Amino acid sequence: MTSKPADWKRTHTCGALRKEHVGQTVRLCGWVANRRDHGRIFFVDLRDRYGITQLTIDTERTGEGSALFEICTGLGAEDVISVAGVVQPRMAGQENKERATGDIEIHVTEIEKLSPAEPSPIDLHDDSETAIERRLEYRYLDLRRAPLQKALVFRSRFVLAIRRCLESLNFVEVETPILTKATPEGARDYLV
Repeated sequence: MTSKPADWKRTHTCGALRKEHVGQTVRLCGWVANRRDHGRIFFVDLRDRYGITQLTIDTERTGEGSALFEICTGLGAEDVISVAGVVQPRMAGQENKERATGDIEIHVTEIEKLSPAEPSPIDLHDDSETAIERRLEYRYLDLRRAPLQKALVFRSRFVLAIRRCLESLNFVEVETPILTKATPEGARDYLV
């Protein structure tokens, strides 16, 4: 399925959907956190910075030769996808109380692989036993893990609160490495 970037714009984030959205057609974008193949049904955990939502792709409905089926069989961890589908309640007993979105799932009608990912050199699950040296080497990937995401969001909000407080007290934020007066011979400012 080839579409234009304007078609990929999400209607909701992965952590926003609840039971009150049941029956709505939505579009989500994010990373494939996990994919489970149960024969005729695929389950995909789609993750963005706001949470995780379970996607359900029923190949009995779409057919095994369909483009939807072909894309699902080729999905790998951390692939970036955009999906459209209908919000449905999970079957009784299948709810996941550990997730905010654990009462619903998306029955996918359309899927677009926006960017395939190479196999990750580190385990991105929160309970990972990956050595710290390895995690630091791939810091840009490690920052996708939920505990680090929470720390970044906390730091951002904390710094913003301090800025707002100081701004309300008429402080001026100055970002400069050095405050100095200019010398007549400008080259002295730059030591070689």
